[in-house]
This record gives sequence, structure tokens and C-alpha cells, in this order.
Amino acid sequence: MMPSPTPHPVAASEPDPSRRNNLALLTSLVHHNGGLSRAQLTKRTGLNRSTVGTLIGQLVNLDVVYETAPSGEAQVGRPSPIVHPRPSIAALAVNPEIDAVTIGLVGLGGKVQKKIRFDTERIPTAKEAVNIAAAVIAGMRSELDTSYRVMGVGIAVPGLVNRDDGVVRHAPHLGWRDEPIARMLGEATGYPCHAANDASLGAEGELLFGAGAGQKNLIFLNGGASGIGGGIIADGELLRGASGYAGELGHTFVRSSGKPCHCGAAGCLETEVSQSPLFELAGIGGGDAGQLEQALRASSSEAVAAEVARQLEYLGVALRNAVNIFNPEAIVLDGFLGVLHALSPGTLDTSLRSQAMDGPAGQVKIYRAALGSDLMMIGAAELAFAQFLADPAGTFSARTS
Repeated sequence: MMPSPTPHPVAASEPDPSRRNNLALLTSLVHHNGGLSRAQLTKRTGLNRSTVGTLIGQLVNLDVVYETAPSGEAQVGRPSPIVHPRPSIAALAVNPEIDAVTIGLVGLGGKVQKKIRFDTERIPTAKEAVNIAAAVIAGMRSELDTSYRVMGVGIAVPGLVNRDDGVVRHAPHLGWRDEPIARMLGEATGYPCHAANDASLGAEGELLFGAGAGQKNLIFLNGGASGIGGGIIADGELLRGASGYAGELGHTFVRSSGKPCHCGAAGCLETEVSQSPLFELAGIGGGDAGQLEQALRASSSEAVAAEVARQLEYLGVALRNAVNIFNPEAIVLDGFLGVLHALSPGTLDTSLRSQAMDGPAGQVKIYRAALGSDLMMIGAAELAFAQFLADPAGTFSARTS
């Protein structure tokens, strides 16, 4: 059983850069792995056992981690305690879409503690999305203040977002342009807020906690109500591009006689591959990816089978281009794209092997996203955790000074 929370200590800022970096490394390892033994931490960091023990002791005193006795089979030598992330250290996450605003609370360790979806009758403006999120957070405030230490808010936006200043440059499906969403929500809640593209955050979330764990080169594609977004992980890092807008794979050209796209082009992936016709053919007005999959599997309509095949064909064209350009180890598909792949799991593999270059096509594997409907909450929370993970002791010192 997890020990009960202890009073929050006041930390002095860690003046030694080496020690600060080692505290950050240990905190990140425990956060991203959900609990590791001291022996595992010693092996992964390359630090000696005594140093790891001292650093863990400091993190325990900060109430960042807690330790439990090892379980399982008997070990040779002295058992190594298991170090766990303290879930009362948390981050808020916000994901505005064309039909809802979702707000979540994510604990250290990447577990979603709470999630609230607020459906909207129309596409929310930036101000409306901020008001909705701020009202939900205000309703949680008593619990947050008494039971959690909130590091901030991360906002996952389906559009072009400057991660450095939290300004949404263009979110076409939402109709937003040059909206300082991070500053707006920060002023409304009093928490430090950060914003980034939703698919890029999804890519990082799956890399750290999901289907991409252990991979260094992957392509992530998310399909939802706001179209198709993408994120590229190259050599273990998110590929951001000159202005942070890299990864817009939804606007990959896939059909010469295709439909016009809101971006000004025609034949983009997200105009040819869309969840709307799938919901329509399945006979349901809307819902999440799980509901869509259930309805499509229950249908015996030839029209459904034909539409699934058609969309997989164009998705295969986009993935062929991406595989040839980026040479990934893995492709992770989320949302309704994961549903398409699950309905006909061999189709995309066959498409890649027949159309992409032999070398890259032979290496890549296609996965369905593992984090499901929690993905955007977990990815957005990483934005809010970033400063804390970089300097755990210093973060608490700054907050109490």
C-alpha cells in the first residue's frame, strides 16, 4: 500500500549543477517507468550505489517519490527497495476539439487521476475553451489545493502552436488564429500554462509511456474530429522544425483528383481519410474510437467494408511516403486510424511492403496506440511537468520563496 502523503517540505534550490542534473535524471526515470528498484536506477544512471541512495533520500524528503519493500522471488544479497513516483504531484491537461473540451488531472508516473469531457454545442472559440477549462478547474480547486501539488497546465491543441510562447498560430478546424491560449488560461486559473500541437504531444506520450516505449525513431498519426495530425520522433527527440510546426502529415498529398482541403491544397490525407463517413455508415451520430470500432465490427454492410478499404488505401500512400523519408522503426496509429488498422491489420503492412523502399519497409512495424483515450491528457501533462522534471528541488524552492 502506498504510504500516506507527508507534509510538503520546503526545498532549498540545489546549487550543484551535477547534483541537480542527477536528481532530474532519477525523477524522470521513476516518472516514465512507474517505479524502479534502487538497483535498476543505479544501473540505468551509471551512478554508484551510495550516490543513488543519497539522491533517493533527498527525493523522499521532498515527497517526490516513496519507497516500498521489494516483492516477488527471493534475490541474492540485500533486497533493493522499489522507488515509486508520488501521484500527488500532478499536472492538469486540457484538450479542446471541435465538439468538446476535455480536462484531466495526471499524476507523476503518467496515470490519469481524473478526466472530464465537456461537450459543446458548437465549435468553441479560444475564449470559450478557456472559460470552460477554467470553470472545470475551479470546481476541482478545493481537492487540488488539499490533496495535490499541481505543477501547471498543459494544453494539447489540434493546430499549429508555437511551443515557446503558447500561441496558437492556426487551428483551422477550430477556426483559431494567433490565439495566446497559454497566457489566457494562465490568467484565468493562476497556474503556469503551456501549449503545443496535440499530435506532437501524442507522439511524445506514446514514446514515453505507450506503444513507442524503447523506440528512437517513430511516426505517430492521430485521427479524430479535428482531422489528422502527426508527430515525428527522430533519434529519440521530437522533430520540431524551424518554427515548431513539423509533423503535419495530415496534409500529405495522397490523391491527385482529391477533395479541396481547408489548407488551400487538394487531395490531402485528412480530406480522403476521415472519421465522419465512418460514423455515418456505422449508423451512429458520433462518439469515441471504441464506440466507432464496435459499431463498424457489428455492421455487415458492404458499404462499410468498401469505405474502410478505400481509407486504408490512401492512408497506405501517406505512410509509404513517410517511411521512405523518415525510415522509422515504428508507426503508431491513434483514434479512428487505429480503428481502421485494427479492422484489417494486414492491409497497411502489405501496402508498405509493396510500395515503400525495401530497406525502410522491411524494418518498420505498425502499432495501435496503447494509451487510448488518455493519450492527449498524458501528453499534455508532460508539458506541465517539464520544468519540475528538469529541477525537482529548485521547482519547490521557487514556489515557496
